[in-house]
Amino acid sequence: MPTLNVAQIEQTLDVTCDTVIRNEQYFSDLDGLAGDGDFGTSLATGFKVIKAELPGMDKSAVGAMLLKLSMLCSKHVGGSSGPIWGTGFMKAAFVSKGLEEVTYDQLTQMVGAAVEGIMARGGAVRGDKTLLDALIPIHEKMQEMDGSDLGAVLAAVTAEADKAIDETRTLVAHRGRASQVGARSANTPDPGIVGVATILYDWCKHYGVDYKPQAAELAR
Repeated sequence: MPTLNVAQIEQTLDVTCDTVIRNEQYFSDLDGLAGDGDFGTSLATGFKVIKAELPGMDKSAVGAMLLKLSMLCSKHVGGSSGPIWGTGFMKAAFVSKGLEEVTYDQLTQMVGAAVEGIMARGGAVRGDKTLLDALIPIHEKMQEMDGSDLGAVLAAVTAEADKAIDETRTLVAHRGRASQVGARSANTPDPGIVGVATILYDWCKHYGVDYKPQAAELAR
């Protein structure tokens, strides 16, 4: 059964930073359709700091690196995204505390802990049109698979996030700034969901996993 070590997770985080930074304006434009238009900037501001500090982070264990990541998100990512993303990484760090590598089952537990933490921190549930509408089915899909082929897992969870873009498009947002505009948030994509899907799709491209995106925001 394959495992993921600190160096592999660091590389994936570096790819994530590049994705967030490159899409700063695009994510903000999506947020401007129903929100205040700062999601991309808020996220990119923090991930620029993370990318700069990643090489010097404590890599004695997966949990140590993720805990530092959590602190940087909470401090440098603006708006509601800071505490939300920070909490997700913190909860994943607790599961991987002291581990130099994680098994697939442990990785699945990390994602589950992150989901539960984000739900508790933000008060959102599935169907509220937030990034949880991508993260919850991702976790469920991971639980269904045995993890023997991590490429297959990555393609499968990317598909879940991709589907979530269109499945939530017509919903009215119930959390975040978009919820304040009521029905006007319907028929717009949620930038958090698009963000999660874009990160996963870029992981696919980086690791040579074949995936054909379906939602227009991902296939652009």
